[in-house]
Amino acid sequence: MTKKHDPKPECVGRVRAVVDAVRPSVDGGRFAVKRIVGDEMVVDADCFTDSHDVLRVMLRWRTVGGAKFSEVEMVALGNDVWRGAFTLPTIGRYVYTVIAWVDHFASWRHELVRRVDADDVRVAAQVGAILLDEAATRAPASDRKTLTAGAAKLRQGASDAESDPDLLKNLALDETLTTLALAYPERSLEVAYPVELPLIVDRQRARASSWYEMFPRSAAAEPGRHGSFADVETRLPYIAELGFDVLYFPPIHPVGRVRRKGKNNALLAEATDVGSPWAIGADEGGHTAILPELGTAADFRHLVAMASNLGIDIALDIAFQCAPDHPWVKEHPNWFRTRPDGSVQYAENPPKKYQDIYPFNFETDDWIGLWEALKGVFEYWIGEGVTIFRVDNPHTKPFSFWEWVIRELKCEHPQLIFLAEAFTRPKVMHRLAKLGYTQSYTYFTWRNTKRELIEYFTELSQGSGREYFRPNVWPNTPDILHEQLHGGRRPVYVARLVLAATLAASYGIYGPVYELLEGTPREAASEEYRDSEKYQLRHWTLDDAGSLRGLIARINRIRRENPALQHDWNLVFCGTDNDQLIAYAKQTGDNVIVTVVNLDPNHVQSGWVDLDPHAFGVDESAQYQMHDLLTDKRFLWQGRHNFVMLDPALVPAHVMRLRRRVRSERDFDYFL
Repeated sequence: MTKKHDPKPECVGRVRAVVDAVRPSVDGGRFAVKRIVGDEMVVDADCFTDSHDVLRVMLRWRTVGGAKFSEVEMVALGNDVWRGAFTLPTIGRYVYTVIAWVDHFASWRHELVRRVDADDVRVAAQVGAILLDEAATRAPASDRKTLTAGAAKLRQGASDAESDPDLLKNLALDETLTTLALAYPERSLEVAYPVELPLIVDRQRARASSWYEMFPRSAAAEPGRHGSFADVETRLPYIAELGFDVLYFPPIHPVGRVRRKGKNNALLAEATDVGSPWAIGADEGGHTAILPELGTAADFRHLVAMASNLGIDIALDIAFQCAPDHPWVKEHPNWFRTRPDGSVQYAENPPKKYQDIYPFNFETDDWIGLWEALKGVFEYWIGEGVTIFRVDNPHTKPFSFWEWVIRELKCEHPQLIFLAEAFTRPKVMHRLAKLGYTQSYTYFTWRNTKRELIEYFTELSQGSGREYFRPNVWPNTPDILHEQLHGGRRPVYVARLVLAATLAASYGIYGPVYELLEGTPREAASEEYRDSEKYQLRHWTLDDAGSLRGLIARINRIRRENPALQHDWNLVFCGTDNDQLIAYAKQTGDNVIVTVVNLDPNHVQSGWVDLDPHAFGVDESAQYQMHDLLTDKRFLWQGRHNFVMLDPALVPAHVMRLRRRVRSERDFDYFL
């Protein structure tokens, strides 16, 4: 709440302007709206006053900690709704609010325009002279002379009973005088919206990003050898060729030896088993240590630098849990829960049991020490050059902790990006996003029918949550092999890839599993992979002839070259007469992308797509070209209804750029 612009107590009864609501806001200003640097921040406000006087309304903003507000005048849209906008020049935290007041000069001018009686015009001119003189007292010397001279002319004309009222009226409405008078208004009775609304501005990658997840320990060139950061470096050109801009690693810390899990989550590990990376900590160290087989801290920093040279950010998984032999278990036993027999309580999510993991007890009496230690984990890796963190199961830790730690870290490092891996209840996922998470995992994996996809992505792109919830969609993860992907059927993998990459501005795949169509479940109806990398080393033949490598690279190139696919809010679904065909469009400026996907992996599907060409700047009677960026084929469309046919055995999708017919100076047609 702010009191800075509240009227003085003796003026309260004279205040007539009302700022009733300001949009956007999240929970009345409790949480921040999110935008990207360079965005135009558009703000609407409901503002009005009694009677017919004219309001002036200002949108005000500043950076948090900034001493001075900037201000821009808002314009009336009708029905007492006002709109203003400003451009966001830098990343960081901002606040904004709205100010309004009854402007006597603007009200006088509004009435004068409608006056026709000569005596009324002369009286109004005298009032105008007073208002101009008052404005002159607020103006600098450079403008004061013009205002006082104008006031004098109005008085002279008003005192002459023979003066032409139309000429006097024109003199009073002089644009130069009006501009100057409005520039120096009387604002002592202004009123402010009672909340300075928070705004977080992130870098571009927070809105649009393509993630590739891999296990560094499986990066070795030959089977059977433990991979290292040096091996990952040799993989970087491949990942850059695929077009990903975020390379995400599961935890890279020492893996616990006590109660280590074996292959396929076996309770008893063999001597050669490498265990789960999420069982963090051993004699070599904990959350700020590196598994020795991967390399040294210097090796990691070199990898981060090499990736950066290719335009790739390294993202680390932060999992706040400990293996039984993590140093903290001995150093801070009060950070963990104990059972009646005195043993430490391991993690459970019945019927799942994680005997190799100890969760933290956030109700410990030493909660301040725990919080500071966990914050220190982030700070350590930030110091090593990491600016993107994927956080494991944040919904199992206190909301208050996340609000504190993310705010503290981003105040010092506003370029940070946090991805919440929380496949949980919708309200919990939204709360985490409100608390500061930059991006959030979604239910995309479990939305497979046309109806499910339309309902869910309409909610994500058009619902009120879009002000703070930025979706990051994944067709698979190391934990989730959806039943649709069982068996590794190519049409399913292609369709899900296209959907993920075009429905959302941010998406990711777990690779090389995805490009190599790995789809064998541990058992029927399971979402766990057989021979999962979570528990063992794997070797991948990246140049396999059946790989989706080329298609993935093309999809990511399409995303880079078409700004429409780098936004979420511009998603519009198009009607089709076949429930196995889903169609949607995205537009940014002149860039229009229309995607059609066959959801049936087994059969050719055809139908009519309802696309309103007028909405995209094309006359309904004109022909326009749809250029399929996946196959480079071109189709000539006309009007609203056009036919498509998609064979899943070939390519189960169109990703088409709408190209308008234009005429060149040489008098022939082509499509732009």
